[in-house]
Amino acid sequence: MRGARRPPMMAHGSQARPIVNMLVPPKARLSVEVVHDLVCPWCFLGMRRLLRTLRHRPDLLIDLTWRPFLLNPDMPRAGMVRPEYVVRKFGGEDRARRLYASIGEIGRAEGLLFRFDRIRRTPSSMDAHRLVRFATRYGRADAMVEALFSAHFTDGLDIGDLATLVLIAAACGLDGAAARAFLETEQEVEAIHAENLRSHRLGINGVPCFVVAGEHAIAGAQEPEVIERLLDVAAIEASLP
Repeated sequence: MRGARRPPMMAHGSQARPIVNMLVPPKARLSVEVVHDLVCPWCFLGMRRLLRTLRHRPDLLIDLTWRPFLLNPDMPRAGMVRPEYVVRKFGGEDRARRLYASIGEIGRAEGLLFRFDRIRRTPSSMDAHRLVRFATRYGRADAMVEALFSAHFTDGLDIGDLATLVLIAAACGLDGAAARAFLETEQEVEAIHAENLRSHRLGINGVPCFVVAGEHAIAGAQEPEVIERLLDVAAIEASLP
């Protein structure tokens, strides 16, 4: 077309450089480690609040890591019938019922449905933690953690049962046969015990616990505002020269 400007010629092999908006500050990159147990209802609440907070922080680049913790390290791998567990853990049904009612009320505010009445067996969380580590290899850890929490606390499924875990893996987009082959071995068992021991040595005796940038830690199913303040402190420190 007459009068049209031709684009500037580029040297052979050169590439156009992306335009950088100098008015937009670079995003801070933070690591967030979530120390949790998949049979802990407070961890389910804490996870939901954390993820809700992170969705409202597009100014941050978050590297999320799920760290296993064993609230019941001596639990048999086959788990325990629920009534027996409740008596050992809480001293009786009445105390457990009051606690569960309180957790259920808080959960509803977060869009979580706790159905403790559906849980017939308290599982060992070892194999569920192992499945999270398996899912991490394929970039599906976040989805797996959410699925395992929901399966246990909403659907009342036994997340210590091999067949149940394989179905959950397939529902998360993983190869069910590969997940089964993995779970039938003892892979990652020692690693999970080591992570649990490491947490105790760091002074973490309860979960959930959130560790930001390897330095700032906060325990409990904290409100999003509290988590956000911790992120702000870590982001400011990360921006310092």
